[in-house]
Amino acid sequence: MVGDARAIFLPDFKRLRAGESRFRGLRFIHTHLRNEPLTRDDLTDLSLLRLDLMVAIGLDAQGLPLAAHAAHLLPRSATEEGNGQAPERSEGRPTLTDRASAYRFLDPVHPSQLDVDFLDLMRNLEEEFARVQGPRAAAGGPEKAILVNVRANGSAGAAGAEMEELRELARSSGVRVVDVFTQARPRFDAKTLIGKGKLDELMIRGAQLGADLVIFDQDLAPAQAREIEAATELKVIDRTQLILDIFAQRAQSRDGKVQVELAQLKYLLPRLAGRDDALSRLTGGIGARGPGETRLEVDRRRIRDRIARLERDITTLSRGRGQRRARRNRRGLPIISIVGYTNAGKSTLLNALTHSRTRVEDRLFATLDPSSKRLRFPRDQEAIITDTVGFIRDLPKDLVNAFRATLEELGDADLLLHVADASSPHFESQIAAVEKILQSLSLGATPRLLALNKIDRLDPGEAEHLARRYDAVPISALRPETLGRLVDRLQEILWRETPSDEATQTVRGWAPSSAKVPE
Repeated sequence: MVGDARAIFLPDFKRLRAGESRFRGLRFIHTHLRNEPLTRDDLTDLSLLRLDLMVAIGLDAQGLPLAAHAAHLLPRSATEEGNGQAPERSEGRPTLTDRASAYRFLDPVHPSQLDVDFLDLMRNLEEEFARVQGPRAAAGGPEKAILVNVRANGSAGAAGAEMEELRELARSSGVRVVDVFTQARPRFDAKTLIGKGKLDELMIRGAQLGADLVIFDQDLAPAQAREIEAATELKVIDRTQLILDIFAQRAQSRDGKVQVELAQLKYLLPRLAGRDDALSRLTGGIGARGPGETRLEVDRRRIRDRIARLERDITTLSRGRGQRRARRNRRGLPIISIVGYTNAGKSTLLNALTHSRTRVEDRLFATLDPSSKRLRFPRDQEAIITDTVGFIRDLPKDLVNAFRATLEELGDADLLLHVADASSPHFESQIAAVEKILQSLSLGATPRLLALNKIDRLDPGEAEHLARRYDAVPISALRPETLGRLVDRLQEILWRETPSDEATQTVRGWAPSSAKVPE
């Protein structure tokens, strides 16, 4: 492609070769009137159009050529390939030896002295891009994602915790994280959330790393997601969509599947885009008068019908759960509901207390469907203990509404056992997030007991200090010998009496193997 300092003719790119690890087979040659090097727009075009080479020929006052400034794309460096992390973004114009750069700049020379075997250069570059990017997700490997967090100026301290959690969510969803972007802005861009420069950088990194999707920590408006997808040519999802995807993978019961589908459809409905605006008379009135419905209108109507059907199913399932709860209540057994942040160890604790085999996995939202067991105390007293879905900060509203029927179990609880991961550096904010959700469910008045789990990862003195500070019980669900104090406190709260010395001795030596009970 050849042009001047003002314009250039662009061919129909749909008819040209393209691919994630291939270039267009086109070189872009144009002029710069002041002999300046390649501009930011030049480099953006080089990346966005996946050109073989970008060349700017500088001119003198008489219009004669002075120097040819040229650059081509580079795959990520060997250092990044080894650790999977993004390099520090270098300031200013990258150099020949700056392997962390997205580009390689050739030495400026007179156009007549450009002596490079471009076909051989492009062939080697494409082989390197293909090697670095590895197999695509379509070949059976995990999808590659770039994580993005945009925050207001002055809130840099919280970005680390948020991105760490987003990385864990991506891992739980089976996605491989290849890069992380953060940006602090005085105000968010209404069109793309992030700035134009960062968007260009995101597009370049996506091409370098062979990324399949971009995951934003913030919720995106439908128009924002479409703009970012158009600019980067990558699939774009936000945190809410990622959580919904995890729930869809983990739902096993009929209740869980219905509730997840309902939440997904409510999230999808305002985000439908009209890809086919053609009118159809198949769904028109008598005789198919009028223009009929667009494809978009048909999709929206079908989704609304499906939502109404799912809401009826949830109502029916909720009545069934209510009947089962009523049968339990007639037995007069107190109910303990385990609540807490996701991956705090709630299911592991349930298994340790009841000698059950609830699924346990070191992933966020590993347990989705609630599970109820019978817990027998050393003084031959019994209670029902229920494990619920884990909470997370800013839990999507549609997800809370969809799971409200399941969370009704918490309303019948005589005691909420709040399990927190004491080893997490962010456990205080996690406790606050759980309390906020409990308040939104009108459960603020229900008695609760805080259990600080995973103390085996802390110094004994630190665990005791945290327990006194938060009036909590320090435990390790993996060590049954630490659960005696918890069982003691549960008895005190449920039956409002002080255990006898003999009973206390039994409680403190309690182990789950001696407390087998039927489910």
